[in-house]
Amino acid sequence: MPELRKDPIVGRWVIISTERSKRPRDYNISTARVSEVGFCPFCPGNEASTPPEVLAYRDADSSPNSPGWSLRVIPNKFPALKVEGDIERVGEGVYDRMSGVGAHEVIIESPDHNKTMADLSLEEMGNVMLAFRERIVDLKRDSRLRYILIFKNHGAAAGASLEHTHSQLIALPIIPKNVAEELAGTKNYHDLKERCIFCDMIRQEARDGDRVVLENENFLVICPYAPRFPFETWVLPKKHYSNFEMLPEEELQSLASILSRTLKKLAVGLNGPPYNFLLHTGPTNTDKDTSHYHWHFEIMPTLTKVAGFEWGTGFYINHTPPEDAAAYLRSLEE
Repeated sequence: MPELRKDPIVGRWVIISTERSKRPRDYNISTARVSEVGFCPFCPGNEASTPPEVLAYRDADSSPNSPGWSLRVIPNKFPALKVEGDIERVGEGVYDRMSGVGAHEVIIESPDHNKTMADLSLEEMGNVMLAFRERIVDLKRDSRLRYILIFKNHGAAAGASLEHTHSQLIALPIIPKNVAEELAGTKNYHDLKERCIFCDMIRQEARDGDRVVLENENFLVICPYAPRFPFETWVLPKKHYSNFEMLPEEELQSLASILSRTLKKLAVGLNGPPYNFLLHTGPTNTDKDTSHYHWHFEIMPTLTKVAGFEWGTGFYINHTPPEDAAAYLRSLEE
């Protein structure tokens, strides 16, 4: 019997189509590879082809914007938003617009062109998490910025245009709608119960276990109760932090470990699928109290396509119950 399930945070409904339940082998998983262009601007030796780095972890005897790095962060050569300029807000009747001020950066996670994020060593993954935090801390000093989103498009079907493993950061002068809905949902729950909804979810999921994929001292990985997509997976800190950059440095390795294990399970179990990966964290430079929020990662393999029903209703149809997805991922060797 199909089920309708409601996301307790944002109130979004999904259809779990159990009568058409699918296992991983039932999905037509497209290759994650991006078509090669013969030249990769992210490879060592090609640093002059990118904008100057804003952060790099490199050998002590190497120079900026040269080989010898293990991770580089650069401005996007074709940015969605630009750092320069002042914010102007203009109303045109019922319409509003504002200047496209922000930041758009690329985190090149490894000098090895053939590695994926799932292939990174624990030290390399730890450096990626550290770079995420360093860039957020730096950019939040800019009072024009209200939100910093970090995301990854892995594979052509997930929107990647270059194969070399990388993540992106876009800093915005407004809080995006998806995050605003989560902020509103967590605030409503906190106002009603004086507790964090994510903390309550973590306790319930850890106790029940049906949707748990992995767990360590500091983090819980689950397939959420009302997932939009098959094998959608969340990485949740057990301690309550509203913002990612509040995570103590000693917990970064714990995060790197469980995130690496999660990506390896998805790669093994779904044959290296394309996926989108994003960090939802609290906003910055706001006068509103957002301490009720709880940062987390969301990983969404690209196994199905969003079509007319989803666009027309805002509902999603998911053919793999999260309990089945979590049980399958738990069973896999890493």
